Amino acid sequence: MSMHLTLDRERCTSCGYCLIAAPEVFDLDDDAKAVLLQTDPPEDLRLAVEQAINDCPADVITVRS
Repeated sequence: MSMHLTLDRERCTSCGYCLIAAPEVFDLDDDAKAVLLQTDPPEDLRLAVEQAINDCPADVITVRS
């Protein structure tokens, strides 16, 4: 089952938890706001992506499967 991610950068609090949980999928830009490196990450990264979603205090990551 594939996933498609979106990210609300305007509400991002720059905590970096997404990057810690899934560095293959998330990064931080020069303003320390989260960016998506992959909008459709492979299934083998699902657990890491779910961890990033659960860890995000601003609830800015959305996944559609």
